[in-house]
Amino acid sequence: MAYQSLRLEYLQIPPVSRAYTTACVLTTAAVLELITPFQLYFNPELIFKHFQIWRLITNFLFFGPVGFNFLFNMIFLYRYCRMLEEGSFRGRTADFVFMFLFGGFLMTLFGLFVSLVFLGQAFTIMLVYVWSRRNPYVRMNFFGLLNFQAPFLPWVLMGFSLLLGNSIIVDLLGIAVGHIYFFLEDVFPNQPGGIRILKTPSVLKAIFDTPDEDPNYNPLPEERPGGFAWGEGQRLGG
Repeated sequence: MAYQSLRLEYLQIPPVSRAYTTACVLTTAAVLELITPFQLYFNPELIFKHFQIWRLITNFLFFGPVGFNFLFNMIFLYRYCRMLEEGSFRGRTADFVFMFLFGGFLMTLFGLFVSLVFLGQAFTIMLVYVWSRRNPYVRMNFFGLLNFQAPFLPWVLMGFSLLLGNSIIVDLLGIAVGHIYFFLEDVFPNQPGGIRILKTPSVLKAIFDTPDEDPNYNPLPEERPGGFAWGEGQRLGG
């Protein structure tokens, strides 16, 4: 019974959030049993000279060994990825996937110039940043200690990382990429003379977005439930 409830709850997670969160958890599980982080980290030389292309993806999937930092990142990743997909990206799966690709591309580009070997935490901060800017009036509470509005959340997380002794370069990278996406997608197109620069490729829309149903479409009798126009008040042959 508990398994069925857990399974149903898992299947209710929107597809992109479910896929990414699952991939992160499975990657961590694989590191415990099958592989090492040295096979996953971001290394431009190994990627471009030795064609270990998988590192472009795996460096976004590993958040370190199981512990407080891993659980903290997984909670934030799951929560804000899901809220974005169910909120401002509801019914726009292709646009959500394009944001993933755009953010991942920019972080990889910046990763060539900074000494970061795993970019998953920066990606999480990007998702938090975009959500926070799209929900500016939501009141937040951080561990019962701080009350603030949503746009301050990425900066609070950066301060928390600093208190834990972590490098804030990861947080700054996530904030920078999140701001670039938010500006190009939400701000610049609405400015006088602004244009929409980020356009989701049609191939992504064809793969991830189902076509809108025609409200005037009247299905044939064999396409209706039961094969008949139940309850429509029409006579047979009418």
